[in-house]
This record gives sequence, structure tokens and C-alpha cells, in this order.
Amino acid sequence: MSIIHRIRLALVLGSLSGFGALTIDMYLPAMPGMARDLDARPSMVQLSLTVFVIGLALGQVMVGPLSDTWGRRRPLIVGLSLYVAGSVCCALAPTGGWLIGARALQSLGAAAGTVLARAIVRDLFEGPAMIRFLSVAMLVNGLAPILAPVVGGQVLRFTSWRGIFIILAAIGAVLLVTVLVTQRESLPPERRRPAHLPGTLRDMAALATDRSYLRYVLAAALMFAAVFAYISGSSFVLQNVYGLTAQQFSLVFATNGLGIVLLAQVNGFLIGRGREAEALLRSALVIAVVAASGVFACTATSAPLPILLICLFVVVSMLGPILPDATTLAMGPHAATAGAASSLQGLLQFLIGAAAASAMGVAGPGSPIAMGVTLLVCAVAALAVLPLLRTTSAEQRGVGADW
Repeated sequence: MSIIHRIRLALVLGSLSGFGALTIDMYLPAMPGMARDLDARPSMVQLSLTVFVIGLALGQVMVGPLSDTWGRRRPLIVGLSLYVAGSVCCALAPTGGWLIGARALQSLGAAAGTVLARAIVRDLFEGPAMIRFLSVAMLVNGLAPILAPVVGGQVLRFTSWRGIFIILAAIGAVLLVTVLVTQRESLPPERRRPAHLPGTLRDMAALATDRSYLRYVLAAALMFAAVFAYISGSSFVLQNVYGLTAQQFSLVFATNGLGIVLLAQVNGFLIGRGREAEALLRSALVIAVVAASGVFACTATSAPLPILLICLFVVVSMLGPILPDATTLAMGPHAATAGAASSLQGLLQFLIGAAAASAMGVAGPGSPIAMGVTLLVCAVAALAVLPLLRTTSAEQRGVGADW
């Protein structure tokens, strides 16, 4: 594969894998204003975020196994078309209920980009090469959390939150045209699996009982849930409790996104120098637990805002090495069922993330202590799951043979 082809592929797949984050992050600075404009409770607006995440999870479960049968390109085109339609419906929403329904439609479209980007990478790469490519793709993927809240905050200076969804519709349309023109099918017909529901269910059941697969997927999912708790609650905590403006919040959010990108590149560099993905993953999880403990201490004691922001930066940045390392270690032995493996990873990742956001909602979206507790519990659980689901030496040898 030529350098130009790799760069183009990284741009496309990085954009697709960051689609969900873009759609979540871009309207975060507008959430307090949306509640006022729609005459809805803040919890209703926050529910639109939870519904989007659940839709991402369920959509991936449908799209992933189907792509093992139909290939990756056709489901991707259909999904992007649904995304554009859902974004337009969000922009036209007259009530909170309408917004939630439109976000559900939008999420099903975004799910295709999220799950198929991972599956396409697994079609084309494996082992350290897969980690390095995922790290490069996160240069693009990481632009979503960096630019989305900044753009969203600036858009609010000139228009309402509805303009944000119009921009999202336009981005979806550009990606749809790009895929139609440039993206070739990555799963040739001879590698596809027959359309057989019992067989698909057996594949999913086998993955769900594979301890080697689950330990990495759950570690990534729980760490994603910690970051998602920050995503869900930080706009209310930092703006309503600590007094940041929408523009100041967007800059804080962008800085944390930059941390994800930088740590992903450091991770790719270390992998290229012979460091093992398992060791790097464990180290990143330990650092995340320490930083999450700092967030909890800050929220429990009302510590100064700069200290809280530093701890949040470290927690969020650890997602940069954790996601590519855990994804590669989980999906490496499952080339024949990459779509199903990617979909189950997405399902667990987003369902656990939605559960974390819902747990925070019990104490109210503006509760700093709820955000601190949720971050700490999720980070500790992510670290604990690796030894709890450790495979036997015989099972490890079997996994290694499939690499």
C-alpha cells in the first residue's frame, strides 16, 4: 500500500471513527441554551445524549455482522445517508421529544461509520501495524473532540444551536460523497460469511464468552465510560458550577482532546520501538486511575479549578493509548468475524458509557461530585478487569497462533 493511499485511508477512516464523537461534542456548549429554547428540563436535553449513545451501540450490533456478509461499503453508504437525514431533523426539532427521536435516527447512521472504520482497519492490518495505523488515524479522529466544541462554541456566537446540526448535516454529506468516490471495498467476496442468523448469533456468543477478547474490550469500554461521564457532565459542571462561558468551556474541552491525539502518537512511537501493547495498556490504565482519584478529590473538596482541569486532562488523554492498544489486542485473533467483533466492542463501549451518564443524572447533571465518583469507579473497573479475566497459558497460545 502506497504512502498516499495510507494517508487517504487514514483521513477517511479517522473521520468515520470520529463521527460519533463529533456529533456528541459539537453541541455540548449549547446544551444549557437548548433546554431554555425548547422549554425542557436539563435532564431532557441530557437524555438526547444518552439516546444517541444507545443508538450508536444498537446500530453497531446490526451493521457489524451485516457487513461480514454484504461487505463494508454498502452499509456505510446507507448509514451516512441516515445520518444526514437525522441531522436535518434535529435542526428542525420544535420540542425535546422531537429532538430525542431525531437523535435516535442520527445515531443509527453514525453507528455505521464507527463500527465499519474498525472493521476496515482489521481487514487491512494486524498486530503492531494495526496499532500504528490506528494511532495515525487518531490524528484525524482526535480532531473531533478538539475542534467540535470550539466550533460549536463559536457557532453559538452567530446563530442558535440549530445551526450546529445544519453543520453536522453538511459534514455528513461531504463524508458520504467522499466514500462514494474514494472508498473501495475492503472485504472481498471470498472472505464474506453467508447470511445466516443462527451463525451470526453463534459468532456473537463465541465472542461474548472469549475471555481474551472480553478483557480488552471491557477495559476499553470502561475507560470510554469514564471519559463519557466527563463529556456528559462537564458542560454543566464547568459552566453552571465553576462559571466558565461556552467559549471558555470549548477551549478546555479542545485542550483535553489534544491530549488524546498527543498520547496516541506517543503510543504509536513506542509500539514502533518494540514496546508491547499489553504493557502500554496497563500503564495507561494505572495513570488514569491516579488521575481519576485526583478528580474525585477535587470535586469532593471543592479544590481550585486549575487542579481539577489538570486531573481531567490526564484522565481524558489516557484514552489516546488505551483505545488503539485494547482494540488491536481484542480484534487481532478475529479477522474472519471483524464486523461482529467490532460491533460487540461498540455495543459494550457505548452501553457502558450510557449507563455512566445515566448514573450521573441521578444526582443531577450539574453535580461535580457525581462526575468525580463516576470517573473514578469506571477507571478502577477498567484496570481491574485485565487480571480478573486473564486467560490461561494454553488459551494465550491459541490466540497467538491466530495472529
